Amino acid sequence: MRSTLAAMLAATLIAPNAANAQTAKAAQVLTSIKPEFSHRITNIPGKSVKTVLVTYAPGDKSPAHTHAKSAFIVAYVLEGAIISGVNGGEPQTFKAGEYWTESPGDKHGVSANASKTKPAKLLAIFVVDDNDGPLTVPDEHH
Repeated sequence: MRSTLAAMLAATLIAPNAANAQTAKAAQVLTSIKPEFSHRITNIPGKSVKTVLVTYAPGDKSPAHTHAKSAFIVAYVLEGAIISGVNGGEPQTFKAGEYWTESPGDKHGVSANASKTKPAKLLAIFVVDDNDGPLTVPDEHH
C-alpha cells in the first residue's frame, strides 16, 4: 500500500515531456516511502505508533504537506542529511543521528535531501489516534 506522500512523490516525478521520462523513471526507483509498522499503544487507549521509512534520492525533495491532525512526529535521520522547515521557520539541516519533532497541525514546508550526490534516509515515527489518517496530506497551496 502506498502512502499519500508516496503518491505525491510519484506525481511530482512524472515527466512533463518525453525528454524527462528516463530521469523521472530513475528517480521513482531511488526515492521511496514505505510504511514500516503500526502498533496500538496498549497503555494509552486510542493511540498508536506508526513508522514510515523515507528514502530520498540525491537532490530529491517532498512537496509541502501536513500530517494527520492528531500526529506527533519524531523524524530521525538514519543516513545522509535532510533539510527540514516547519511552520515557515528557517529550514535546518539534520545529519544522521539527529532528529526534529512536529506537533499536531504543523505545516512541513521544506523536506529535502541536502546532497545532490548521496541518498538520505529518515524514519518518521508517528504517535497518532488509532483511526486518524491519512498520515500525510499534500499542501494545496504549494
